[in-house]
Amino acid sequence: MRNTKLLATPALILALTACNMAPKYVRPELPVPETTAAAGLAGPGEGAAGTVMTVSAETAWHDFFVDPRLTRVLQMALDNNRDLRIALANVEQARAQYRVQRADLLPTVGVTGSAAYQDQPFAGSTGGAVSGRTDTYSASAGVSAWEIDLFGRIRNLSSAAQQEFFASVENRNAAQTALIAEVATAWLTMAADQERLRIAHDLEQAFGQTLELTRARFAKGIASELEVRQAQTSYDQARADIAASTTRVAQDRNALDLLAGTALTASDLPSGFPETDVTLDELPAELPSELLLNRPDIVAAEHRLRAANANIGAARAAFFPRISLTAALGSMSLGLSNLFGSGSDYWTVTPSADLTIFDFGRNTGNLRYSRATYDAMVATYEKSVQSGFREVADALARRATMADELEAQVSLRDAARSAYRLSDARFRAGVDGFLVTLDSQRTVYSAEQSLIAARLNRATNMVEIYRAIGGGLN
Repeated sequence: MRNTKLLATPALILALTACNMAPKYVRPELPVPETTAAAGLAGPGEGAAGTVMTVSAETAWHDFFVDPRLTRVLQMALDNNRDLRIALANVEQARAQYRVQRADLLPTVGVTGSAAYQDQPFAGSTGGAVSGRTDTYSASAGVSAWEIDLFGRIRNLSSAAQQEFFASVENRNAAQTALIAEVATAWLTMAADQERLRIAHDLEQAFGQTLELTRARFAKGIASELEVRQAQTSYDQARADIAASTTRVAQDRNALDLLAGTALTASDLPSGFPETDVTLDELPAELPSELLLNRPDIVAAEHRLRAANANIGAARAAFFPRISLTAALGSMSLGLSNLFGSGSDYWTVTPSADLTIFDFGRNTGNLRYSRATYDAMVATYEKSVQSGFREVADALARRATMADELEAQVSLRDAARSAYRLSDARFRAGVDGFLVTLDSQRTVYSAEQSLIAARLNRATNMVEIYRAIGGGLN
């Protein structure tokens, strides 16, 4: 019977410590349609080296970005970018806070030792203590004010800290995904600006030849001064565009240096605008909305929602008594040599209970605050899902018409080149006037610039889809 009671006591304590006042967590339903649809998006594209790849949140970045120069810059950014280092430090801070909170679940064990020296020469004359010197030594180990978590207050606080730690990890992953997309976009932008600079140089040469020819015709009385001035304006515009493009290329490099966290060399920079350096092949016309649940920012929002749910449990537990335990086991003697001798040991156990009767609404206010925070986290989570859904849908909608736009721009550029060659030949033969040729030159220049912009939009759209889906971190 005695053994049964001894077993029943720890069983009762374990049963009580299993209490949890937190509501059962249920993930909110996705407040978006089941699929992200983009009309007109269908069929695989032709990727680098003819490969076919389906991009998802598990696709590693080095499998998506295949240009060796770009991958080197991306790796430099992952190793040296200061914003990413800050995000990593935030993770370590959250990890440390979780460990601090989790430590409250277990008792803090400490050891103490003390010595007391006392000399009472007149103690014996009063009938009290024996006169003379008395040396007392003691040593003990024990726990002080350890709260027994009967109602789950500490466990819920520890769970909330753990979820905040998990959220910080996902925030770091989101920062990495955003950094990869930002570096890739900056690298592609520099490649496009380099191409614009090359075209400006080519057009400057063509406009210069036209200007010299017009001046020669003017000297012979064949062309008017108006034609010379018009040719001069086109030539000067090309020169101005060269200066502006040179500035943009230099600024693009500065931006890449900042993102990479180090100075890049010429071998790391783009050597021309890539045609297949970034691939996004065989994307279906519809993507399931559940794919958004892999986005780091949405995962982080759900962890914060779980933390808010745990905080409700901690606020509820505050209405119940807090039971603490202080205990010590040690030894005491009048001589140091007998400190751990037979008969010198002692122990003390001091349980205590604390229950607030009147707090003038403090616990109620904390509980209402926790519930309101949970409601806010639900709305934040749902908004994160909706924002992610829109980003993916917008990127897919842009991609749906990208092929047609690019094809039209290529055809426009080719037609403009052909028209320029014909008008130039007719101008030199004296069939057409100078204005026709000048207009053709300007049309070619505009078409070349528009084609570069279309190619850049196509490449950055691929990067945006990769980022919107959640990207790969490996």
